[in-house]
Amino acid sequence: MEGDPVGLLPNKLLRRKDEMATKRATAVFLSVVAALAVYLCYLIAKPFLNAIVAAIVISIVFFPLHAWMRRLIRRRNTAAALSTVLVLVVVMVPALVLGVAVSRELTETYQLLTRKGVAQDAASPYLSQLIERPLRVIGGYMDVSGFDARATLLRSLEQASRYLLSLGAAALSNLFSFLVDLVIIFLTLFFLFREGNKIQLRAAALLPLSTDQVERLFATINNTVVANVYGGLAVAAAQGFLTGLAFWVLSLPSPIMWGLVTAVASLIPVVGSAMVWAPACIVFVVAGHWGKALLLLGWGAAVVGQIDALVRPYVISKQVKVHTLLLFFALLGGVKAFGIMGLFIGPVVLSVTTAVLGMLEEMNSSPQPSQ
Repeated sequence: MEGDPVGLLPNKLLRRKDEMATKRATAVFLSVVAALAVYLCYLIAKPFLNAIVAAIVISIVFFPLHAWMRRLIRRRNTAAALSTVLVLVVVMVPALVLGVAVSRELTETYQLLTRKGVAQDAASPYLSQLIERPLRVIGGYMDVSGFDARATLLRSLEQASRYLLSLGAAALSNLFSFLVDLVIIFLTLFFLFREGNKIQLRAAALLPLSTDQVERLFATINNTVVANVYGGLAVAAAQGFLTGLAFWVLSLPSPIMWGLVTAVASLIPVVGSAMVWAPACIVFVVAGHWGKALLLLGWGAAVVGQIDALVRPYVISKQVKVHTLLLFFALLGGVKAFGIMGLFIGPVVLSVTTAVLGMLEEMNSSPQPSQ
């Protein structure tokens, strides 16, 4: 029958299937293009990844400051600029003061090595006296007649003295790269302060999650970063105090200043605090104080050096409710994969993974709607 609606059903079904197939193809195409675009964006940002991550971390930590500034100043650009300047002052002024102090102390240490004559005269009476005592002890257990300890120690001390001065030269040679990273950090920080809420809303709109799940995910990232900063500050305070205490007990100069330097150096994973107490051990060896050198070496390696592996995971785990052992491996793996910024990336990845798995568990355990 002409105009029979039953005859139109196959055509409608075909059109509907074509539309669904087109939508699926479009979704697949857009997903592939989006993944490729994200990968290319990663390659573009890769040289500046550490600076970008540092800016994100700083923006999260100092967001309460910016929120307070935003309440005082209605203009977004002005508030973001003032917040960025305040952060610059808070971060850079102490670093510059410590840098000047460290440069002065390194120069004095080199002068000490030079005054002792180890950089020039291998046959000096001082160097002979320095070597004789330990060589006699070792000679009681093994033959050391073929070992030129004097020349070996001379080379080691020359290398140590040159290394101390090379630190300043390396800092100058890397000054341009450091300034570029600094500009990127604070430029990114300005836009994160200014556009932070918009970025969060845009990210929330792209995620196929409920409002509650998005808020929990953002809260997890925020809490992990803040807890990591607290953990880093706890490590810095502990290592700085313990190193300064050792310097004071062993009558080394400027224990407070070197404690502060250790606190800053503790931000460098694994070898941070050793950059302070290891050269001090060399100074003791040069001065002939073997007992103090061994005492400081043991204190630095067994006590100060282990603080980072114990305190940071413990502090973070108390804040984000993740097992301490998992955080320990997240910190180590993050540093190995991403460098110093891995201290933040590793725990954030672990916390987000834990949060997502928790959401999946909730979905699976929730009652299914009846058919």
